[in-house]
Amino acid sequence: MDKKDLRIIYMGTPDFAVEPLKQLVENGYNIVGVITMPDKPAGRGHKLQYSPVKEYALSKGLTLLQPTKLKDEAFIEELKSLNADLQIVVAFRMLPEVVWNMPRLGTFNLHASLLPQYRGAAPINWAIINGETETGITTFFLTHEIDTGKIIQQEKIAIEDTDNVGIIHDKLMFKGSELVLQTVDAILRGDIKPKPQEELYQSESELKPAPKIFKETCKIDFSKTTKEVYDLIRGMSPYPAAWAEMTTPAGEVVSVKIYDSAKEMCCHNKKAGEIVCNGKNELKVATSDGFIHIKSLQIPGKKRLSTDDFLRGYKIDENFKF
Repeated sequence: MDKKDLRIIYMGTPDFAVEPLKQLVENGYNIVGVITMPDKPAGRGHKLQYSPVKEYALSKGLTLLQPTKLKDEAFIEELKSLNADLQIVVAFRMLPEVVWNMPRLGTFNLHASLLPQYRGAAPINWAIINGETETGITTFFLTHEIDTGKIIQQEKIAIEDTDNVGIIHDKLMFKGSELVLQTVDAILRGDIKPKPQEELYQSESELKPAPKIFKETCKIDFSKTTKEVYDLIRGMSPYPAAWAEMTTPAGEVVSVKIYDSAKEMCCHNKKAGEIVCNGKNELKVATSDGFIHIKSLQIPGKKRLSTDDFLRGYKIDENFKF
């Protein structure tokens, strides 16, 4: 079969999903339909905002569907009419069986971890929070249970000690776009040997989950080790951002988002959460075994600032604490 004869439906919404679609289009594959989320109001004027995938699809004149409900009969019929051989899902949403089981060659997903590790909604965040030194990207066929289908291909990347979620997101986005193309090439050749995930572990207890991130997940506990706090901060940066409550000498509690930090391992006589600040360019917080140097932060109603700029306008001394 020629590339142009392989009928592909592509499903995705955010920036992460644009690059794989772009790779497929630029390499001559026949994208017969693109499925993305309905437009959502955003900004002060609440104007409807297109998803990044929709913007790209429109720029290429691709057939676009934006169903509100994936089990809607009209949508299912429209999907069937596209007569796809293969469906590809990248950063979309959970599909009902009637959708993922429709094409003759199946539906595969791109997941931002080395499955079976870090199944779930936030694999990049949790890999960094847990201090992993490598992660990767996986293509796998969809089945009933989320992120459990047979693995088609994987690629690894290193996580450097200074990497945050934004950096790893971008690395995996480009690595993932290459892997999607390689996977489709292999499917077209009939050259795949999908591997059951159960062959890669002996017990469920070996698996590390990647559940959805909530506000409380992002809260910093400075009584933990320096490394644990440091990994949480970079595992939440730039979004949704780790945060902690700072108490002023007057007893006011201020919520502070911390985006960048550095770690200092040392012995000290400070209590966890106590602050050391020179009022100019140093703001560090005591942990159980050292200090976290805050490099950039944000308080409510203000923009994100470097510590230097923040301390020019906000006077902090050691009577403040986290």
